[in-house]
Amino acid sequence: MFEPIRDFITGREIDNVGSEASRQIFEKFLVETKGFSKQEIYVDESLIVQFKGEDYVSVIDLIVYCKTRPFMAVTCVAGSIGSYEREILSGARLVYEFQVPFAVSTDARDAVIMDTVSGKTIGKGLDAIPSREAAERRLASIQDIIYAPEKRKLEMIIYRSFNMEKINR
Repeated sequence: MFEPIRDFITGREIDNVGSEASRQIFEKFLVETKGFSKQEIYVDESLIVQFKGEDYVSVIDLIVYCKTRPFMAVTCVAGSIGSYEREILSGARLVYEFQVPFAVSTDARDAVIMDTVSGKTIGKGLDAIPSREAAERRLASIQDIIYAPEKRKLEMIIYRSFNMEKINR
């Protein structure tokens, strides 16, 4: 049995399993180093994808907001961050009506930051994670972009394929 811990953002008691230690470190990093408020960080944001006519419920580890706009979708992992890049990119494209501008895969020691619209890597390492102030500046010049409806079905299949362990948890 795993010893429960208290989530840094929500204050809820959670099991300390899998990537939870990474997530707790990264949550503190976002608040204490990058200047985001706890209220701007959504934990376990629901995402429903459809596959073969069925709904599959999953979650995005963190959605980081800046004011009232989503800025980064984040997956926190215990293994290789590169293995999760495609999953979080899909999640950032699907979680809301508009794409979350940036997708991040991290183990709280390293990170890969991607532009959601282009899918290209735009930064590596924790230093590349934008501060709250930088996020506000970036969002001022970013328009909300809907993910092409004709691509959503394929993106849902990709997300589901990479995300099987989180489905229905």
